[in-house]
Parts: sequence; structure tokens; C-alpha cells
Amino acid sequence: MDTAALKQDIKRLMVENLMLQVSPDDIGDSQPLFGPGSIGLDSVDALQLVVALDKAYGLKIADSDTARRILHCVDTMATAVEQKMK
Repeated sequence: MDTAALKQDIKRLMVENLMLQVSPDDIGDSQPLFGPGSIGLDSVDALQLVVALDKAYGLKIADSDTARRILHCVDTMATAVEQKMK
């Protein structure tokens, strides 16, 4: 899967699993997911996202520091998934 397709897949996964009121196309690749200027996710969303990434891609996120780094935006999640698939 190429990077662009992976990013679209991650956005679709986010919209479906987190029941977001936006379409995958409304989520920017580098747009923060948490905090100011973000799409407004919270800690419960983060936990659901960790589970969804594990189910979909086998990506294990072991601790909160790693989660904070990987779940920053779609770009960082795609990079982590690509590294896992190598």
C-alpha cells in the first residue's frame, strides 16, 4: 500500500471508529489530532485509536509517550505503520 492510500485508510479508520462528524477528506495529513488547532480528539479517542491501529495494522503502542508521538497526526501514524510493515 502506498503512503497516500495508507493515510486515506487511517482517516477512514478514524472516522468509523471514533464516530467523527467529518469525512476522511476533511482531516488534514499534518493537522494535529489533540489540543489547540486540532480536530478535537480526547483521551478516550486516543485509547480507541490505539486499539483500532493494533487491530488494523498490528501496531502496538506500549506507553503514553509513544502514543503522544505516534497519534500526533495522520502523517505520524502512517509513518509508524509503514515502519511496522517493513
